[in-house]
Amino acid sequence: MSASPHKGRGAVSRRDGRFTTRPVEFEDEEAARRDAMAPETVLRAMQAGSIISHNRSPDVPFDRSINPYQGCEHGCIYCYARPSHSYLDLSPGLDFETRIFYKPNAASRLLEAWEKPGYACKPITIGANTDPYQPAEKSTQVTRQLLELFVEHSHPVNLITKGSLITRDIDLLARLAQRGLCSVAISLPTLNDELKRVMEPRVPSAEARLKAIRQLTMNGIPTSVLMAPLIPAINDAEIESVLEAVAEAGASHAHYIFLRLPHEVGALFTEWLEAHFPDRATHVMSLVRQASGGRDYDNRFGVRQKGRGAYADMLGKRFRAACRRHGLALDRYQQSLDCGQFVKPGQQQLGLDL
Repeated sequence: MSASPHKGRGAVSRRDGRFTTRPVEFEDEEAARRDAMAPETVLRAMQAGSIISHNRSPDVPFDRSINPYQGCEHGCIYCYARPSHSYLDLSPGLDFETRIFYKPNAASRLLEAWEKPGYACKPITIGANTDPYQPAEKSTQVTRQLLELFVEHSHPVNLITKGSLITRDIDLLARLAQRGLCSVAISLPTLNDELKRVMEPRVPSAEARLKAIRQLTMNGIPTSVLMAPLIPAINDAEIESVLEAVAEAGASHAHYIFLRLPHEVGALFTEWLEAHFPDRATHVMSLVRQASGGRDYDNRFGVRQKGRGAYADMLGKRFRAACRRHGLALDRYQQSLDCGQFVKPGQQQLGLDL
């Protein structure tokens, strides 16, 4: 029995994660009742053992990141972070966007990391996995607490978000930007409000994000745009219109990422396609496979971000041409930041004591 979409949610079902050892099977009647229930958001505290994550991915422009949240209420169906909920024995589907964990001790853990004798300052990216300005941030303010530390200790930081709530923190970001210590990347894959409502249901509108770009750039904060992801036959026709709009709003750089379908995301995405775009679901996946060597996803470095083959090459050519037309620097969504100003916790106080 196929599941039906839930208003305000991206995933169609609570598909089991790949680590589930004893999946629960419901009878058809019980499964239908369960799937019809409107899933509510539950926000819980999660104490972080450490806060800075490291990666060695050659196609990612940073090697350190912080994620103040696990799970994301924005509900973007294509989110490559969905499989992380499997480690909590929760569904990468509806659970990922309704069971949200925040890290109340994130700021204290960051200070502990900076205090270590061997710590070497490098830019840290906030929001590499889940959005630091999702709805929970309004009440928890974990991201703002972190930014206050970046200001106090002159540490460079990059942010990636779809949330217009970032404008709340312009006071902090502008202080960092004046000293070459921050940049922001806003993700904007579509200008179509109807598509946004089903593809990324709890993300602010395109107009709200364009307004955020204007406000950030007017305050001297380097702002780029990620058109991510590009989805065949869903939003690929918007390349030129999105880049024109973000250039007019003041963005300086642009970058795109082809649809990625790692682990459980593939099944969740095809389920979503069949629910919302049954007329073109087969065609969409055919184009995805054309750009992925005949598979749903090619996870190799150098390929997973852009795809390969004639269709993927055509998307790249269109994107580059539109960037040139609108004066956008291509393929950079993080600025070079100054690491020489960092002041380790305790150093200022030590200097005063002397």
